[in-house]
Amino acid sequence: MPARQSSLITPQVPAQHKPRPGIPFLRTGTDRLRKRAATATVWYLRLQVVLNIAAVVSLPFREEVHEHNAGEFFTPYLATAGLVSAALALFLAVVMRRRKRAAWVFNLLLAGPLFCLYALALTRDPYREHVFNWLSAALTGLFVAALLVARREFDAIGDRSNPRLALAVGTGGALVSATLGTLLVHATNKLPGAGLKDEIAYTLLRGISVGPLADRIDAVHAPRWADVVVNISIAATFLLVLYACFRAPRGECLLAEEDEHRLRALLDKHGERDSLGYFALRRDKAVMFSPSGKAAVAYRVVGGVSLASGDPIGDPEAWPGAIDAWLAEARRHAWTPAVMGASEEAGTIYARHGLDALELGDEALVDLADFTLEGRAMRVVRQAHKRVGRAGYTVRIRRHEDIPDEEMAVLIDRADHWRDGATERGFSMALGRLGDPADARCVMLECRDADDVPRALLSFVPWGEHGLSLDLMRRDRDCENGLMEYMVVELLVRAKGLDVRRVSLNFAMFRSVFERGSRLGAGPVLRLWRSTLTFFSRWWQIETLYRANAKYRPVWEPRFLLFAKSSDIPRIGLASARAEGFLAPPTMPAFTRRRQPADPELPAPRPSAAG
Repeated sequence: MPARQSSLITPQVPAQHKPRPGIPFLRTGTDRLRKRAATATVWYLRLQVVLNIAAVVSLPFREEVHEHNAGEFFTPYLATAGLVSAALALFLAVVMRRRKRAAWVFNLLLAGPLFCLYALALTRDPYREHVFNWLSAALTGLFVAALLVARREFDAIGDRSNPRLALAVGTGGALVSATLGTLLVHATNKLPGAGLKDEIAYTLLRGISVGPLADRIDAVHAPRWADVVVNISIAATFLLVLYACFRAPRGECLLAEEDEHRLRALLDKHGERDSLGYFALRRDKAVMFSPSGKAAVAYRVVGGVSLASGDPIGDPEAWPGAIDAWLAEARRHAWTPAVMGASEEAGTIYARHGLDALELGDEALVDLADFTLEGRAMRVVRQAHKRVGRAGYTVRIRRHEDIPDEEMAVLIDRADHWRDGATERGFSMALGRLGDPADARCVMLECRDADDVPRALLSFVPWGEHGLSLDLMRRDRDCENGLMEYMVVELLVRAKGLDVRRVSLNFAMFRSVFERGSRLGAGPVLRLWRSTLTFFSRWWQIETLYRANAKYRPVWEPRFLLFAKSSDIPRIGLASARAEGFLAPPTMPAFTRRRQPADPELPAPRPSAAG
């Protein structure tokens, strides 16, 4: 996501000691050589992508490649002037960059025998008479050598189900693309008398290359556009097979009961540190503990991104161990590491482990000792609070453990009914459930109108012993305007009776842009950025959230996005949007999903408002 202007935490990588003579020095040099060799293989594949696409687009270049790929000539590994080769090289470049072991094996099995074949051919006439053949063999040999040197760099594992999935995708995709391609060739063939066997052979050869490879089928001559369509369809099928082969594990190991107990024990000791700590108990997350067990990082894998949220849980002195374990797990599975909503303290620790940081916005924190409705600055809030109160609305504040099951069931039903859309939103700052017996210390605000009809509710999770953090906001769309503000003020005024001293409200994205962009003397870039965000706020309420929080005059706590590489930010943004519920990938029908059997030893939870 875009960040606050000019707001960065520079990674503070620990200073490296000078290598001593002997084995450590040799080890350092070997490691550097392996990394460079691995990078070289990726750039070779990227170069082949460019050359293959250029050959497809440019007729003279394509004819030149085909001339050197037939008869007495041969070309370097993956240089065939076809979209299939371009797609293969592109996908391999991506997965090789992620250091996947399966991709390394795949390349070695293809390029190794090819290099041996080239070396054998160069011992005979007429192949050794052409300088181009020696160049092709040299490039292929260098690629194989780089693979062998960098073999230890490619240690990321894949999903165990990948081979079965790839077989199913390959079989189904090949049948569909070959059938459609053959029908297209049959409909556009300019020559009469072609048999089905010839049309199928032509389609398969066109799937490999758009060059003269298929011209040997004398009974078929399809137009150029049909050849390109067939090649693209086969290339797309091939890409799907490759994705199935090399996809990262999906991280389906979620929060176990024992892990939840350990996290709650850490929150009991260190929960005061982070207002988002309780959200680590979401049950769609997994957790990595430090070797000492005194700290943990909660995360969820979405689209190949290992997405952590908030600060690590536990003792800050043990945070580095938990972060190391989480990053090692991400490298092992070729996941892209990212953290959403980290505080400045945690962001500094993450930066020491090689992650860069970008400020996302600010969290609104209200210290109850300093909150008051008096004064000119609070006049609008004070008037709105009195207006809603005069309309007959009342607010009841209770811990979840004090709400009878029948009343909780009604509140959950109302929360589901008032939800905006079918998808439950929230990840980094939402618990994702309501009414679970394990969340007994959460606080519920229930608002009723003059006729004693429920109109809105707020739910807060614990923030240590003396704090609350906003989790859920739901209201009837037909109720009085300003009802949420009325409920928040009621909590801030009456929360001392619950021994609450501070409250975390909503997160305001790009807060500084709106605040600084409206000041006298703001630069043209900042004003343009503010105008852009104001325009998009018509749909996403970016500025509305900031204004709604600012009226309580809170303390603003910056929150950061952490990432390993800038090029990963778009992917992290998509994963974050999916995790927060703003993007929903297509799913299988409900009757096709495998249902987990209920454990008879566990108590049945209350119905949840999470969809």
